Amino acid sequence: MSNNNSAIVSKVWSFCNTLRDDGVGYGDYLEQLTYLLFLKMADEYTKPPHNRQLPIPAEYNWESMVDMKGAELEAHYTIMLRELGKEKGILGQIFTKSQNKIQDPAKLSKIIAMINNEQWLMMGVKDKGDIYEGLLEKNAEDTKSGAGQYFTPRALIKAMVECVNPQPMKTIADPACGTGGFFLAAYDYLVEHHQLDREQRQFLKYNTFFGNEIVASTRRLALMNLFLHNIGDIDSDNFISPADALIADAGVRYDYVLANPPFGKKSSQTFTNADGEQEKEDLTYNRQDFWATTSNKQLNFLQHIRSMLKTTGQAAVVLPDNVLFEGGAGESVRKKLLETTDIHTILRLPTGIFYAQGVKANVVFFDNKPSSKDPWTKEIWVYDYRTNVHHTLKKNPLKLEDLRDFITLYNPENRHKRTETYHPEMNPEGRWRKFTYEEIIARDKTSLDITWLKDKSLADLDNLPDPDVLAEDIIENLEAGLDSFRTILASLSK
Repeated sequence: MSNNNSAIVSKVWSFCNTLRDDGVGYGDYLEQLTYLLFLKMADEYTKPPHNRQLPIPAEYNWESMVDMKGAELEAHYTIMLRELGKEKGILGQIFTKSQNKIQDPAKLSKIIAMINNEQWLMMGVKDKGDIYEGLLEKNAEDTKSGAGQYFTPRALIKAMVECVNPQPMKTIADPACGTGGFFLAAYDYLVEHHQLDREQRQFLKYNTFFGNEIVASTRRLALMNLFLHNIGDIDSDNFISPADALIADAGVRYDYVLANPPFGKKSSQTFTNADGEQEKEDLTYNRQDFWATTSNKQLNFLQHIRSMLKTTGQAAVVLPDNVLFEGGAGESVRKKLLETTDIHTILRLPTGIFYAQGVKANVVFFDNKPSSKDPWTKEIWVYDYRTNVHHTLKKNPLKLEDLRDFITLYNPENRHKRTETYHPEMNPEGRWRKFTYEEIIARDKTSLDITWLKDKSLADLDNLPDPDVLAEDIIENLEAGLDSFRTILASLSK
C-alpha cells in the first residue's frame, strides 16, 4: 500500500477511537463509512467529466447532508438510510436494513467533512480498493468483534489464485465470500496477466463473480469492496446472494470456486423453546446431491462446492484438519471426492496466520471431472508448510514471498510437470512430496492428513523459537483444545 493510502487509512481509522467512547465499535464504524463513501462517490459520478444520471433521489444524495448540522443532520441521515434501502440494484443492497449508529451529530458531521475532503474517483481503482481493504483488515484485527472470521490472509488468497490461474471469460464463485477477498485477488490477477479486450473487460466487470454471504453487515462490506474495485456498478444487479448456499443446489455451474468456508465444525440454528429460552440444535442439510448427511459445516461446504463446479471446473478450498482425517461422514466424502474429482494438491498451512486462533488448516486443490468407473485421482502432491514453520499475526505475518516456493513447485503453467523435493535418503527434509492413489486409500480412514517431517522444536533445544512464539503456540493449542471440549460438552448436554 502506498504511503498516501496508508495515511488516509490511518486518518479515517483514527477517528474510530473517538467514536468508541460513544459505544460505536469498529464494525459499526466501518459500516457507516461504507454508506457515506458510497454516497460521496455517487455524487462525484454525477459531476464532470462523468455526468452520470444515477437513481439516488435528490433529497437523499450526498449534497443534501454536507451543510447540515446538529439534530437536523442526525434526523435527516436516519431517514435517508431507511429510504435508500428501498432502492433497486447495489444501491438498495448496500443500504438494506441500514441504521445510524453514530448518535453524536458533531462526530457524524466531522466524518462527513473528512470524506468530503477527498476526491475518491480521482484515485485509481487500486488506491480506493487498497484503502478499503486496509480498513477491513484493521476491523479483522479487532478480535473482540469476531470480524476476523470473515478475513482470510490476503497473501494466502493471492497464492491460491496464482495456482488456479483463472482465465478471462470464465465464472468465479465463492459460497461463503465474506468481504470478497477471493474475488478481488482474482480480478487483480486477470487484469495484470491478460491484455483484456472490451468484451472481456465487460464480462469481468458484470458476469464473472458470484457469491453468497448470509451475514448482512459482512455482505454489505463485500458489495462495497467489489464496487470500489470496479466490479459491478451503482445501478447493476448485485452478485452476492444473502441466501444460505448450503440449503439447495441453485443449479448454476461455475468454472472456478475459490473459498474459505466458515470455521466452526457444527452447522446449527438457534430457536426459542416453549419456555421462552434460547436453544441450539444441529442443522443437517438433506440434499439428494450430497454423498453424506452431516451437521459438519465444512464437509457440507466441500460437498456443495463440488456440486457447483462445471465438469471442467477447478476448486481451491481452505479446510480445517478435521475434514482431512475425520471418520464416518468425513471418510465417505473423501472417498467420493477421490473417485469423482482429481484431488491433485494439498497445502498444509501453519498456525498463527488466521485471526481465529488455534486453527490448523489446509488448502485442497481439486478439478471436477465427468462420471467415470475408475477413480479420477491418480496422485496427490502435498506441500508441508506447517512443520517447523512459525508465523504470528503481529511480528511475523504470512507474506506472499513465504509461499513463493510452493507456487513455483505447484507449477501453475503445467501442473502435470512437477518434481518432488523430498527424497528418503538424499533429502528427507523436502517439503514437496507425491503420494499415489493406492497409498492414500490404504491409509486408516483414507486420511489426507499426511506428515513426514520431524518437528525440530521438540528435539533441538539449542534453537528453540523465541519465547513469544512459544507462548503463542501454547495459547493456540490450549484454545484448540478448549474448542474441542466445548464441542464434546455441547453434544453431551443434548
